Order: sequence, then C-alpha cells, then structure tokens
Amino acid sequence: MKKLYRIVPVIALALAMGFTSCVNDLDVTPIDPNLDTELDADGLFNKCYANFALAGNGGANGDCDIDGLDGGTTGLVRQMFNTNELTTDEAICAWVSDAGISGFNYNTYDATNPMIQGYYARLTTGISYCNQYLSVASENDAQKTAEIRFLRAFEYYLLMDGFGNIPFATTISVPVRYTRAEAYAFIESELLDIEADLADPQPKTSSDDGYGRVDKAAAWLLLARLYLNAEVYTGTEQWAKAAEYAQKVMNSAYQLNTTSVGGWSAYQMLFMGDNGETSAAQEAIFPLLQDGVTTTSWGTTLFLSASAFSDDMHPDPNNPSAVNGVSGQAWGGNRARPDLVEKFFPNGDIPEVESYNMTVAASDDRALFWGIDRTLDVEDVTVFKNGYSVAKYTNFKTDGSAGSNSTFMDTDFFILRTAEAYLTYAEATARQNNGTTTSEGTNAINAIRSRANAATRTGYSLSDICDEWSREFYFEGRRRMDLIRFGRFGGSNSYTWQWKGGVYAGRSFDETKNIFPIPTSDLTANSNLVQNPGY
Repeated sequence: MKKLYRIVPVIALALAMGFTSCVNDLDVTPIDPNLDTELDADGLFNKCYANFALAGNGGANGDCDIDGLDGGTTGLVRQMFNTNELTTDEAICAWVSDAGISGFNYNTYDATNPMIQGYYARLTTGISYCNQYLSVASENDAQKTAEIRFLRAFEYYLLMDGFGNIPFATTISVPVRYTRAEAYAFIESELLDIEADLADPQPKTSSDDGYGRVDKAAAWLLLARLYLNAEVYTGTEQWAKAAEYAQKVMNSAYQLNTTSVGGWSAYQMLFMGDNGETSAAQEAIFPLLQDGVTTTSWGTTLFLSASAFSDDMHPDPNNPSAVNGVSGQAWGGNRARPDLVEKFFPNGDIPEVESYNMTVAASDDRALFWGIDRTLDVEDVTVFKNGYSVAKYTNFKTDGSAGSNSTFMDTDFFILRTAEAYLTYAEATARQNNGTTTSEGTNAINAIRSRANAATRTGYSLSDICDEWSREFYFEGRRRMDLIRFGRFGGSNSYTWQWKGGVYAGRSFDETKNIFPIPTSDLTANSNLVQNPGY
C-alpha cells in the first residue's frame, strides 16, 4: 500500500539550477491544449518525494526527469552508490565500458563524467521541485511545508557533501554560488527551524498512513550527520552536537530491528522485499518506497540487487533455485573489493562459501558475501567473478511468498535508518574522549554488533569505528564520506585499497578528489559558478 508516489501531472516544474532537464523552463506550454494546467499541490508534494526513488512520473519505463541519461542510470540511489561506493574500499564495477565507471573505480573522475552529471542533475532537479512547491503551496499545510523543506535540505546536504561549493537558490531563479560553509549554515538553520512543524517521531509500516514521509527523527538524524562531518565541511568540529542529536534518535520510538523471522536474520530483514511490512520498518526513519507494481524503478533497490548478483548465486538456503527474488535481474556488475570482505575476517582464512555460510564463518550476520566460484582479489576489473559478490539486497520475503512483480522489487531503501544514530553517537563521543569510546558509546556499538550476532567488546578505537561503519553500512551509499572524515580518502595518507588511484596495489591520490567537480555543462549555463580546485 505504498501510495505516496502516485503523481498527477503538474506544470511549471522548472529546473532553476542551470542544468538541462526534460521539464525545460517556466515558459513551457502544454502540447495538448486540453491538458488541465491547474496546480495540484498534492501531486507536486508527491513529486518532491518521488525524486528520491523514481526516474520520472511514469515509473521505471516512463519518462525520465533528466535528459542525456536513461531513467535507470539517473536514479538518485544508483548515482549515490556510484559516487560514494565505487570510489572507495567497498565496491568495484565490471562495467568499465559504461561512461564514467572507470573514473569511479580508479578515482580519476573529471568534470565531464556523465555519472557525476547525473547525480548532480538529480539533486538539483529535486531542489527545484521543492522550490516550486514552496513558492506556490507553502501556506497550505505547515507539516507538509516542513517536510518539503527537509527534502530540500537533504538534497542540499548531498550536493554540498559531494560538490563542496554549490549552486544555491530557494526560489525559481538563477542560483548563486554558495561556499560549503554557507551551504552548511543554511542546512543547519533549515533543519532547526522546521523541527517543531514536523510530526512526532513514530515508525510506521507500509499499511499505515504516512509511511515514507519524514518526521522529527529524520531532521535529528540529518543534523547528527551534518555535525559529525562539520570539521570537514567548515573546519570547526561539532562532536557534542552530533552526539546530542544522535541521542535524540536513539531515545525516540525508532529502534534497531532485533527480530529474526523465518530463518532470516534481523539485519537481512532490512534489505528484503517485505521490509516495509515487518519489524524491520521500525528502523526506517526515511524509507524510499519501492513496489513492483506502482512505484517501480531500475535505479533504486533493483539496481542495488541486480547489479550485485549473477545467476549462480542462491542466497536462500531453503530455495536453491532462487537467485535474488526477481526474474532475470542478475546483471553481474558491482561486487566487493577484498578490503571490505577482510573487515569481517581480520585474521584471514576467508572461505569460498555461500553467503549463508559466510555469515557463520565470520560470526557476523552482516557478512553477506558469496564466495563460490569467486576470487577474493580483483585482478581483472572487467570480470565480475573477480571479487566476492554481495548478497545484501534481495526481493525475498520473510514468509516465503513471492513479490508483487517478477521483474521489479518490493524492497524499500532505508536512506536514513536508526543504526546510523548509534554509530554517530559512539564516534562523536569517542572523539571527545581521546579517541576511545565512552561506556555509553561502547554500548551503542555493542547494540549494533549484538543485533548481528557478532562478538561485543569492552571498548573501540576510532579505527575500529571506521571499520564498523563499513561493516554496518556497506553498499548503502555513504562510505566515501566516512573515509574522508577519518582522513583515509584523498591526500597523502597510508590507507590504501585494491585499485585505489588506478593501481592494483593501491596508491594515494590528490586531496582535491575529496569533492567532485561541478559539471562542465552547468558551469557553461551559470556564470555564477566556479569550478572546484584540481579540475
């Protein structure tokens, strides 16, 4: 019952960010003179949400909001994965013939990279939809207005995190250039200002009204993330504020899912086809809705699953003929770099076994890797079976029933989930405690590890925490941010991974790669913008 993204046509959805879009500009006129051009505020409200999960109004095979790339490629989650996972120690992609992928694999991206353009365009397009709603409907409903301001703040956050100095507008107008510090200040101010108008924090399932809409917990968690990375963004740390807002989430009605059903672990349930219907939903602070019938997408959880699977993978031990719960959607592209797998096997001896046996060998339910007929090392980037496969995202359901469609996923993507607050709190308090977790921070990490049936410890160093971020959140589109915060990404540092910087053994690359380039096409379109250093 995922109704949020049912969108009616809305005119004048202007892309005011200077990037070419299917919707063109405010002077667009309907081709059909009989088209009803009356504003539908609910349709525009839904459109602001839908930009996070859908390519356009027509679902997976309909029109795309972004020109120049197909709808599946421009999906926000797909490009968030490409930019923040393929560039790191977690993931590598075999599709080097796809324009822009090698640049991510080897950290050699530039201002003409089409995948970077797609990510940038998806975010700026979404911001424009929010600006349009706020310009015409902000007086209609205070809570809805607060939600749209949150969505815009989140998109500005992702834009600022990725691109540093960014185009900025809060109305349908030509954007000015905001420095990273200015963007940070705006995002912080917005989130603090809207808090009172958002609904009280309350987890929901897909049968509840409002499932998929954000509430106060989303604002708290995004503030916690903003403050955790404040030193990177502004030069001034905000560890105490990061811990404060993370603790608000931890003390809210949202909880870690600790219930296992039907032989599936509590962790696995977060990434399955009925995650919006089971206890997993209590962890979903901001779920992006996917439904095999009404909210279909090639670029959200279907991408995360299909791109990581091949037909020889069968992660359900009770159904050895099943692959990932959808038919014919095993594309064989993205897989783990050995550096990710080794985080679960710090002493070596990594077995070549099925994913359900890998978790047993690792003593950690999160080690969802397929090692049968795979090599650990990625000697040939173009060969999918060079590298362990990741069986994290599936369309299986805990009760064994089939999905609503044989092609598209029912699996929602939890773009914000409660576990982030636990690790944020542990890290922020450790940074105030000479780099070692406090007792409360230790308990927070142990709660996450206990949920995964992993051994707990009496304390954690910052290096331990960096690894724990990877173990908990790999392939969820955030790793690059964490490596930068820990000084392990660009610049002169000793932390390497296989193929880092384009060399098999790994090597450092310039610190300017810590932010992406402004796409050349947007620089041409908007003279207010300035290219980032190093590009």
